[in-house]
Amino acid sequence: MSSPAHIAVLGAGSWGTALAAHLARSGHHARLWGRDAAALAAMAASGENARYLPGLALPESLRYCAELDDALDGADAVLLATPSQTFRQQLRRLAPRLRAGLVLIWACKGLEVGSGKLLHELIDEEVGAGCASAIISGPTFAAELLRGLPTATTVAAGEPAIADRVANWLHGDNFRAYSSDDVIGVEVAGALKNVLAIAAGAADGLGFGANARAALITRGLAELMRLGVALGGRRETFMGLAGMGDLVLTCTDDQSRNRRMGLALARGLSVDEARAEIGQAVEGVVAAGEAMRLAARYAVEMPIAEQVYAVLHADKQPRDAVRDLLDREPKPELN
Repeated sequence: MSSPAHIAVLGAGSWGTALAAHLARSGHHARLWGRDAAALAAMAASGENARYLPGLALPESLRYCAELDDALDGADAVLLATPSQTFRQQLRRLAPRLRAGLVLIWACKGLEVGSGKLLHELIDEEVGAGCASAIISGPTFAAELLRGLPTATTVAAGEPAIADRVANWLHGDNFRAYSSDDVIGVEVAGALKNVLAIAAGAADGLGFGANARAALITRGLAELMRLGVALGGRRETFMGLAGMGDLVLTCTDDQSRNRRMGLALARGLSVDEARAEIGQAVEGVVAAGEAMRLAARYAVEMPIAEQVYAVLHADKQPRDAVRDLLDREPKPELN
């Protein structure tokens, strides 16, 4: 392990808690901040996050900070693990508090609502293009990380030295972190795989079988790749952990909130009813609209994402959406 770092993790949901716990267990000075001071106090007293990760012990060395300034005091890095919809708001709150040399890391996946902007673009606008920053993404479920099960992820930064630094902080205790300099590719893959997971969940919920699931994942990867390359990402990124790895995980395991959204829609629940049942943010619902915005802007064909959008936002029935995908004209696979 690299020398211990002081890292403030902002966001006491499942992913933020798991990352903070992993960093603390790896010997770093980890502090966890959340909006709910009472929930943080309960976590400190019980040694678990009873709401999001019940029954899983948190390390005694993890500190809990109800005040943002306390969490940031002397930090080498701040790690944002809050919903992507609040990312700009969190950056505006952080910007005047960030000291020179601090690394800004984000572990949230999504696009800005209304603009379709990638999250690194928001960092450039709110904090400054010179900010040292990196994204963590890949096939990672919080509960498995907290349980110490083997996990691998990608850390991407425009400066390779920053990616390597953050990867070294994370690496260890059954956790492998790989570095990349393709921030755009990693961001696009992480944001839009959630849309495709809704499609896979709906197809499984309708009983369409393993063949359909495999086809959706494979053709969904092609959609991710087309859009990601159009935005400036590299094709090989989509074949790695942040692309294919995260897509397969999210589409095939019921720990995925987005897959569970698709399953709920197949049972006849409305989007609002499904959200209430899941009880946490379902990023793919918002990302579907932004995917359509980007597809139109860059003239990229995304038929699966288009059908997911129609189900989520235009009252189309999931069975009709799958049928329309199957009824499309034959075409060369690699187009």
